[in-house]
Amino acid sequence: MEDLSGVPEDRAAASGAGGTDLVHLAYELALDPARLPDFAALWQEQLTPATEGPRAAEPTLDLHFERARRLLERVPRDQRRGIEAILAGILRVPAFLSDGVVRIAACNLAAESAFRISAGAPLAALPFDAADVVALSSTIRRVARRAVPARNLRLRSVPNGTTVVVRVCPIDGQEGRAKALVLATEPVWPEPFGELLNETFGLTGAEVEIVHGLTLGLPLREIASLRGRSVETVRTQMRSIQQKTETHSQSELLRLVMGLMELALAPAVGAPPRSAGRLHEPLMRQSFLLPDGRRLEWLEFGDPVGAPVLHLHGEFGLARWTPAAERAARLRRLRVIVPIRAGYGRSDPLPEETPFAEGNAADLAALAGHLGLPRVAVLALGGDLGAALWLARSRPGLVTGIAACALDLPDAAAAHWPGFLARTAERSPAALALMVQAAFAFALDGGKEHWLLGACGGAAADRLALRIPGVREALLVGSEICLGAETSAHAAFCRSRIEACRALPPGPAQSPLLFLQGGLDPLAPPADVAALAARTGAEVEVLAGCARLLFLEQWETVLNRLCSITAR
Repeated sequence: MEDLSGVPEDRAAASGAGGTDLVHLAYELALDPARLPDFAALWQEQLTPATEGPRAAEPTLDLHFERARRLLERVPRDQRRGIEAILAGILRVPAFLSDGVVRIAACNLAAESAFRISAGAPLAALPFDAADVVALSSTIRRVARRAVPARNLRLRSVPNGTTVVVRVCPIDGQEGRAKALVLATEPVWPEPFGELLNETFGLTGAEVEIVHGLTLGLPLREIASLRGRSVETVRTQMRSIQQKTETHSQSELLRLVMGLMELALAPAVGAPPRSAGRLHEPLMRQSFLLPDGRRLEWLEFGDPVGAPVLHLHGEFGLARWTPAAERAARLRRLRVIVPIRAGYGRSDPLPEETPFAEGNAADLAALAGHLGLPRVAVLALGGDLGAALWLARSRPGLVTGIAACALDLPDAAAAHWPGFLARTAERSPAALALMVQAAFAFALDGGKEHWLLGACGGAAADRLALRIPGVREALLVGSEICLGAETSAHAAFCRSRIEACRALPPGPAQSPLLFLQGGLDPLAPPADVAALAARTGAEVEVLAGCARLLFLEQWETVLNRLCSITAR
């Protein structure tokens, strides 16, 4: 731990009114990122009112903030890996870890497939009767604290009305808040397993359905009834299945299938991370060296020879679409290229002297040249509008049009976090760096889904959007390049906030520009959007009923607009 003996003793005199509390909180924040709301509230009181103009923080206060940030950087943040190791050997049985208070700390792939949950999801996301979830939560808390021994519970599954038996077990040797292990009897059929049976044995769709029924313990007569076929037809198909799989009995067939199922649920060595992305096709990151020697990564999905679209993922790294949207992009002949901006994923940061938006635009131009793209459409999320506009300005004729979703307004109101961070950047970049790094650490420790929703303004519309199939998975797996087990883009995020006020080039856009805005977006009031549209010459289309996650929720509309742009 860092030696703090060099910190000036007279903190109150050095940091002004309220400075003593801020200094104490800064060091507490370094040791416990959960103190971020307390620190942010006190810092808000210290910010100069807008009518007085920006005022720099006291130098000694900035020194404390920087020292606290370096201390935060040294505190180990790998407790989550420790608890996830408990699940490493549990493949076929759905299992997850929780403290029973709010969230699921970690889960295995079987639980992801059976219950459609992911690490960081609330307990309310479990597909059980609401009263049963409350009982489960209470049991988890009591078992985790060793107030009671392991317990078995019978829960009702809402989707199919069946009974699921779960066992709640205590965990030894854990750190932090006490958690319990929950094991379930819910039958698991991994998402891609039918395709695996088809590829391995050549089973037809009907034959795969019969195998699925067998794994659920159904007799052939019930399988026939559910499929609307005669028992003799199903027996004939069973003979075909056994011939293709070279098995001689149902029990032998089941042993073979269950072994393959375990293989399907096991994480592949060297494969892209599957965290929260069970519905998504894994994408391998590609990279090349920029003219200045830095590395730039990118992802691709859709039609490899289709019309190119640059998807700029924004500050939170929302690099993936929903699985349905990605499939639709392929069908509609779009080649979606996702450049991973500087400082995110394994893309190297920009040089300090390079303006953030302009530097990212130069990287985009270099990637377009590397891939031989003569014309591109651009989908820009949040703060990446600046990079899109600079790209169109610096490379005339390259950008056919820009669709910008969920605008990050350069003059955001101080009541919302973009305005709060902008004022903090003016007053004390050191305070901003400390808070951003603490926020990222807090998200890793406490579940990034909650953090991402809060950063989007906490709109009820966005929380409802997570119930749409594929939206939660796209949010979590896409943002791995920003905030994941091996990645934290807090430095690049902080830099983008410091330069946000000067991210947009002057004057109107050099390419057709469309603003797609959610009617319930809490961070982009209609009047402010209209003012920015007038300044840049953009059209505005408001999508009613949605907020910041509109590009995931209303993907069909977004896809239609992109197709219109590529057709120009």
